[in-house]
Amino acid sequence: MNFQEYVRKNDYKNVLQYFGDISAIPRGSLDNQRISDYLVSFAKAHGLNCVQDSALNVIIYKPATKGYEDHPAVLLQGHMDMVCVKSDDSTHDFTKEGLTLLMDKDEIYADRTTLGGDNGIAVAMTMALLADQSIQHPALEVVITTDEETGMNGAINLDPALFSGTRMMNLDSEEEGTCWCSCAGGMGVDAFIKLNREAMEGEVLTLSVTGLSGGHSGADIHKKKPNATLLLARILSELLESERYSLISLQGGEKGNAIPVKAVAKIVINENADFCKNQIAELFLKHQKRLCNSEPLIEFTQKSLGNTAVSAMTMDSADKLIKALLLAPNGAQTMSGVIPGLVETSLNLGIFTTSESEAEFHYSLRSSVMEDLTFLRKKLQKLFEMIGGTSQYSDRYPAWEYKENSVMQDLYKKLYYEIYGKKAEVTAIHAGLECGIFAEKLKDIDIISIGPDMKSIHTIKERLDAASSIRVYQFIEKMLENL
Repeated sequence: MNFQEYVRKNDYKNVLQYFGDISAIPRGSLDNQRISDYLVSFAKAHGLNCVQDSALNVIIYKPATKGYEDHPAVLLQGHMDMVCVKSDDSTHDFTKEGLTLLMDKDEIYADRTTLGGDNGIAVAMTMALLADQSIQHPALEVVITTDEETGMNGAINLDPALFSGTRMMNLDSEEEGTCWCSCAGGMGVDAFIKLNREAMEGEVLTLSVTGLSGGHSGADIHKKKPNATLLLARILSELLESERYSLISLQGGEKGNAIPVKAVAKIVINENADFCKNQIAELFLKHQKRLCNSEPLIEFTQKSLGNTAVSAMTMDSADKLIKALLLAPNGAQTMSGVIPGLVETSLNLGIFTTSESEAEFHYSLRSSVMEDLTFLRKKLQKLFEMIGGTSQYSDRYPAWEYKENSVMQDLYKKLYYEIYGKKAEVTAIHAGLECGIFAEKLKDIDIISIGPDMKSIHTIKERLDAASSIRVYQFIEKMLENL
C-alpha cells in the first residue's frame, strides 16, 4: 500500500494528509522560508490571525469555542525544520525536492532519506486542530518554530509578549503513552587545532567506516552506540603502533545532534605499502568481529588511489589530532540519581572535519544540571588548550525543570487511564526540547511534551507510526476539551 492509498483508508481529520502536504515542501534546518510562508497561507485561508516573526517562526491564534472563553489559553508547539540525511546511493536534493513517502504496514518512512516525522507530525496535528470546527477547546496559540535541530534559534528569538496562555503541549516527543515533564539543557562547543603540513609522495589510501546504526545524540546516547569518527581514529592510532604512515584528512558525521554513522580518512604510505594494507585489513577484521552483534551492518573499506604527491599532516599535527579524538570525553558522562536509567550529562562529537590548515571538532553537550554542563564545557576547553588548540561555545539553551504541581500532568494521567485502562509514564528525557526555552520566557507556564511512536529519528531508518499518530491526535482533542 502506498502512502496516499493508506491516507484515503485510514486518515482522521486530515492529520496524515497534512503531513504529506508539508513533506512535499523542502524544510531542512536553516531553509525555513517556504514552509514558514506555507503555514502563514494556511492560517489566512482559514481566517485565523497569525504572526510571522523575523526568525520565521509562525504563531497562529484560534479563538475559544463557545463556553470556553474564560478558560486559560493553551499553547500547542512544534518545530517546522527537519534533519536532512540521505543514503550514499540517494540522489535526493533536500533544497529542491519534497520527500517520497512510503508505507510499511502502519509505519511511514521516506525513500532513502530521513522522514522528518520529527517534528513534521506536530505541524500536521496543529494544522488539523486549527482547521477543525467540530471540537471544543480554549483559545489556542499554535507556535511552530524554526531551526530547532540546529540550536533552537527560532524559540530563542520568540517574543514572549506574543503569548497569553499558561498551559502548553509540546508535540516533539517520540513515544506514545509517555509524557515528558523535564528535559536537559545544552550547548554546542566548537574546538580547533591548527595543522601543519608537508609535501609527501607515496601510495594514497582511502579508509572508511560506514553502516553504523547511529541515532539521536540525546535520546540514544545511553545506548553506547559507536561513533564512526572515533572508531576510525582508534583504528588509525592502532595502525601507527605497527606501521608508519602520514595522515592527509579525516572527517566524520553530518549533523551536530546525530551520532555519526560514517567516517573517512586518507593516508599516504611511502614505504612497505603492501604490509600496511595487510595491517589495515587485519584491524578492520578485528573491529568487524568486535562489533558484529551490536552493529551487524557495519562495513570497513580501504581503496588505493595510486601513487601521487600530496600535502600531508606532519607527524606532530596528526598526533595532536588523534590524541584529541581519543582522549576527549564522549557519550554519557553521569546518570540521574532521581530517575532510573536517565542520562544526566553527556556530549557527542557530531561533526569532525579537517581542512588544509585546521581540524574542527563540533560537540553537542547536554545536562539536566546546568552547573555540570558548564563544567563539561570547561573540561573540553582545558583539554584543547593543553594540546595548543582553542574552543568556543554557542547555542546554549536552558534545561526544563520538573514542575511538581502540574494541571497538565494530572489531566494527562487521568485521561490516559480512563481511555487506555493503564497508567501513563511521566518521565524526563535527556534530549533538549524547546520546552526549556518556553519555561524560561513564560515563567508560569505549565508544560507537558507528548507525541506518537517514532523510531530512528535523524537517520535514514526513521519511521513514524501512522496509527499511533491518529491516537495521539485524538488524545489531544480530549485534553483540549477538558482544559
